[in-house]
Amino acid sequence: MKKTNFIQKIKVAPSILAADYSHLAKDIKKVEAAGCDLLHIDVMDGHFVPNITIGPMVVKAIRKITKLPLHSHLMIENPFRYINEFIDAGSDIITVHIETVTKNEINKYKKTVNARGVKLGVSLNPATPVERILPLAGSLDWVLVMSVNPGFGGQEFIPSVIPKIKKLRGVYSCDIEVDGGVNDKNAPLLIEAGANVMAAGTYIFKAKNTKQAMEKLRR
Repeated sequence: MKKTNFIQKIKVAPSILAADYSHLAKDIKKVEAAGCDLLHIDVMDGHFVPNITIGPMVVKAIRKITKLPLHSHLMIENPFRYINEFIDAGSDIITVHIETVTKNEINKYKKTVNARGVKLGVSLNPATPVERILPLAGSLDWVLVMSVNPGFGGQEFIPSVIPKIKKLRGVYSCDIEVDGGVNDKNAPLLIEAGANVMAAGTYIFKAKNTKQAMEKLRR
């Protein structure tokens, strides 16, 4: 497997799943002021994952209060049925799960999504073999590796995903994000494996010093 030449800054993506929704604008402004690179928005439907969170209306409201790139992580069934709604709401990056789509669907919708100025990514769950998305190398703008079983925040990091990141970096030159239990202890291992986007919710929003917490993820 040929190793890609990859040099990219480490980006921090606070996951608003862990924010205080009664003061969401305040929490977003706080992480923005602390220097985050984008916002990670977990969208759950109660079918693909055992939880329900938010939809395009909330993404649209967030778009009004920040200029940060918005990454809508669609943990939902039939994601392409709703993708235009999330684009219209102001998403800059949209990620769908390989467990919910086919390779043909990804190839079909990628041109449409890109034509609207939005990146299309694919995510895989901890139990999903990395080989499911390796054939898509060269046709994705973003890869998201779940390091917990999706559905709820605050879970413990699953270290067995690290070899997946190494395999993916071997063929992908795009951004590789890790989501789930990410903190300052495991971030160096993820970066060494080839990930360059750290999605973190509880670790960031519960930190006493938000800026310092994010800086530790980049080291």
